[in-house]
Amino acid sequence: MADNTIEILKKRLGDSGFKKLSVIDNPDLHAFVAKYLEHCNPARVFVSDDSPEDIKYIRESAIKNGEEAKLKIEGHTVHFDNYGDQGRDKKNTGILIPKGVEMGEHIETKDRDTALVDIMNVLKDSMKGKEAYVCFFALGPAGSEFSIPAVQITDSSYVAHSETILYRPGYQAFVKQGKKARFFKFVHSQGELDDRKTCKNLDKRRIFIDLQEDIVYSTNTQYGGNTIGLKKLAMRLAINRGSKEGWLTEHMLIMGIHGPNNRVTYVTGAFPSLCGKTSTAMLDGETIVGDDIAYLHKKDGEVRTVNVEKGMFGIIQGINSKDDPMQWKALNSPGEIICSNVLVTEDKGIHWIGKDGEVPVKGYNHSGEWTKGKKDKNDKEIKCSHPNARFTIALKQFDNLDPKADDPKGVVVGALVYGGRDSDTWVPVEESFDWAHGIITRGASLESETTAATLGKEGVREFNPMSNIDFLSIPIGKYIQINLDFAAGLKKNPLIYSVNYFLKDKDGDFLNEKTDKKVWYKWIDLRVNKEVNAINTPTGRIPKYDDLKKLFKQVLNKEYSKEEYTRQFTIRIPESLAKIERIKTIYETKIKDTPKVLFDILEKQKQRLLEAQNKYGDYIAPDKLFTNKKGLS
Repeated sequence: MADNTIEILKKRLGDSGFKKLSVIDNPDLHAFVAKYLEHCNPARVFVSDDSPEDIKYIRESAIKNGEEAKLKIEGHTVHFDNYGDQGRDKKNTGILIPKGVEMGEHIETKDRDTALVDIMNVLKDSMKGKEAYVCFFALGPAGSEFSIPAVQITDSSYVAHSETILYRPGYQAFVKQGKKARFFKFVHSQGELDDRKTCKNLDKRRIFIDLQEDIVYSTNTQYGGNTIGLKKLAMRLAINRGSKEGWLTEHMLIMGIHGPNNRVTYVTGAFPSLCGKTSTAMLDGETIVGDDIAYLHKKDGEVRTVNVEKGMFGIIQGINSKDDPMQWKALNSPGEIICSNVLVTEDKGIHWIGKDGEVPVKGYNHSGEWTKGKKDKNDKEIKCSHPNARFTIALKQFDNLDPKADDPKGVVVGALVYGGRDSDTWVPVEESFDWAHGIITRGASLESETTAATLGKEGVREFNPMSNIDFLSIPIGKYIQINLDFAAGLKKNPLIYSVNYFLKDKDGDFLNEKTDKKVWYKWIDLRVNKEVNAINTPTGRIPKYDDLKKLFKQVLNKEYSKEEYTRQFTIRIPESLAKIERIKTIYETKIKDTPKVLFDILEKQKQRLLEAQNKYGDYIAPDKLFTNKKGLS
């Protein structure tokens, strides 16, 4: 250590903390910790070495300082964010880029020089009078070449506690790697707190990602999407690194679909928030590897993936005993769980939108004291919980955790799935013709209606390629090309699918039951393993009725009528053509360096649709495309 660094660390850390940090032989780490502790100026600093005693200290600190409160069920706690701080803040989140560099209008950026001056001003003395926590984590399984070490400095025991649940311990990885560690860095300060222990100065909320130094800055916010740095904020750093090294960071679940003869087909899936991502990862009968972030590498001609996390920061709205048995059981069992922005009742129980049972008449929630019918300053009714209320839980608390969840080699990917909120175009499940067709017409063309997971208006259809637009740190055109190129050299490409749980009829009623998705994934498993045929349509390959009828009976013990099948899998040509025009216009007018192949593939799809429209009309029932096995693949 440099002399000045040693002096600062000894002064700030005390004997115990200094000893823990000194075991790590990494001068860059020491300088980083010293710089930001000196600048943010906490009254005390706690360094965690991942021992049970240290994890317990962080957990108990969250209760002691009021950032969390105990609930009725053993191990459960509740946390509240400020009433205006309950979603990702896109406006004040930005990638820091030097002058002359452009990312495109869909990616929020800040001038690096100006932003660094700004954030350093906001962070100055921001931890004064509080305790800071220095914690070490690993993004990925222990001992895996996928994994990236990370260090977090925060004055929020809630953030530190959340990360100990969500991420694998990393102190020993830092010790082992020493000077060789290429680590990500995170600095977070809540800033000034009000009487409810929530952030007061939301006007000074900042979430900045500095790609040049691999640092994420976050301040004057508590909501996990803005503060749990190793989550979506670290994705920006990882996407940037992977783009240079030939691997992908994707906003994807990882799950094992269990087929005949004890076969497991691993599938990744990309869905925007509140589009069924977590409920898909948690399908009963299948196994979960991860629900949110995946690193994908090419190894020996195969695509392998790991879950970056070991926990879940899930949306609690709508979880009930019938539709979500795994999550329901965990949320009603003892264990370490943090619930945020839910309703707390007098007996320290909790309630949320969509939970089993009657909504309590009163309680305490994100708005303070709450009674049924309470309204905000805009005369809008405040529900018992926030629509984006969350729960933080370790995956090991679920009965369906996959045995390979912590495998340092990862799991082999059989299929990639893309899905969003789409009421009028995509059928419930469809296979692309090939890798490029899938990347372009599924991933790069993904749209979804907005939800409460981001601040702003709900219900607006938004362009969201690969469900990753909020987290990109490279231009979209480059990102699409990297995804296209990823298949090069593979012995067997994963198949690519779209799914749609939100298709509606002309009266606005959903055409799918919530549990129908179980069948779509069983069909995907059969297709990946070449055990069923599919019907070729202008937009891709769809299931045969007889195969789905059999699966509905096997999986859901449910009769599945030909009429249901026809309504769900009719090809909607006007809507499909309109989608192509929307997507083409975006890439033509708003995105630079779009790969030419994107337009070629969309144009070919358009011509197939026009040809089918001329032959069959605007709406094509599957039977018209499937006669005497013609059109099967």
